[in-house]
Amino acid sequence: MAERFREAVLVSGGSGLVGTSLLRSFLADRIQTVQLIRKKPDRAGVLCWNPDIPEPLEDLSRLEGLNAAIHLSGANLSSHRWTAAYKREIVESRVGTTRTLVNLLKQLNRPPKCLLCASAVGIYGDRGDEVLMESSSPGQGFLADTCRAWEAEADRATDAGIRVVHLRFGVVLAGEGGALKQMLPIFRAGLGGQLGSGRQWMSWIALNDLIRAVMYILQTDSLNGPVNLVAPIPVTNREFTHALGLALHRPTSLPVPAFALRAAFGEIADGALLASVRVVPERLAASGFHFDFPEIHGALRSIL
Repeated sequence: MAERFREAVLVSGGSGLVGTSLLRSFLADRIQTVQLIRKKPDRAGVLCWNPDIPEPLEDLSRLEGLNAAIHLSGANLSSHRWTAAYKREIVESRVGTTRTLVNLLKQLNRPPKCLLCASAVGIYGDRGDEVLMESSSPGQGFLADTCRAWEAEADRATDAGIRVVHLRFGVVLAGEGGALKQMLPIFRAGLGGQLGSGRQWMSWIALNDLIRAVMYILQTDSLNGPVNLVAPIPVTNREFTHALGLALHRPTSLPVPAFALRAAFGEIADGALLASVRVVPERLAASGFHFDFPEIHGALRSIL
């Protein structure tokens, strides 16, 4: 990483797959990090905050002079049914924490130069075969509404002269976690199959490319606003299912009907599993970023 980027980076919400991978990458590049976590700190470089109270951080001066902030907080979308209570938790863990963090950054005498805030391709809604770029309009539905409000809170940081980037994540593929962690036992048992019709588009990215892209965005001042973090070649669910079966040398002949998904998962089925989101990384590609894994077969081979 460029020498000018040796200053510390703030990371909040760093306990998930993307956050832990980013922290490992920063450590390998000998870039100092400051983490915001909710529990009591157990090591140097970690600060405790509670975004749910009026004074979320005891010592605001610890955030002065950081080069960048990366905010990744968000309750797991698929760990519970989307009851009214859990939907409120999903929204508050994203929109509420972003609001609190931005309020803190705006109080600083020396705020970070940029804020990279997680978002998701769910902002586009269920759009069939339409090719979606950063300039495409937001869609409809719970996920789209949540992402729209999430990004609006992050945008308030521009009032403090902070460059804001919305990291619109697609489905992250990795061997140690994420979507594949739930799929692999089923597919390895030979019980995998397409979801519903299988015609719905899936916008994905290999974890290695995602981490490289985040590092690239940190150093590319011309990138602001929404950036799609997806591979350049999206696939349908049917194509993904076939590719995963080939990579594992297992059959994939047991489709899961849409009605069964709705019965098992409720609103998640139509909001995420059956939704068609055909997103391309227009802004990353135009800026010169190179993907190591642009197509699904090569990505799965590298992971598995």
